[in-house]
Amino acid sequence: MEFGQLPQVDVASVPADALLLDVRENDEWAAGRAEGALHIPMSEFVGRLGELTERAGEDERVYVVCRVGGRSAQVTQYLRQQGVDAVNVDGGMLAWEAAGRPLTADAESAYVL
Repeated sequence: MEFGQLPQVDVASVPADALLLDVRENDEWAAGRAEGALHIPMSEFVGRLGELTERAGEDERVYVVCRVGGRSAQVTQYLRQQGVDAVNVDGGMLAWEAAGRPLTADAESAYVL
């Protein structure tokens, strides 16, 4: 799949109040996530698209994130085909954590980002 034309932003460019869509699986989500992110695992995404469209404003940009950027690029491409203003967060949650952006996690999680 070609991502050359896919819009991407680095983690530092994601606004604090942005609609962040996290498409990682449940164990990854439990290990650490951005506060306020919407979690829809990529494996369930098409069936749960309505959750995103209900939360997103008419012209609101959606910032899509996964662990390193591959899955989120696929979801970003899909959303753009649906007419959603979506951008891929380059480097994913690993870059998010490395940049010192705030994270929250489930206390019982033993999984590591």
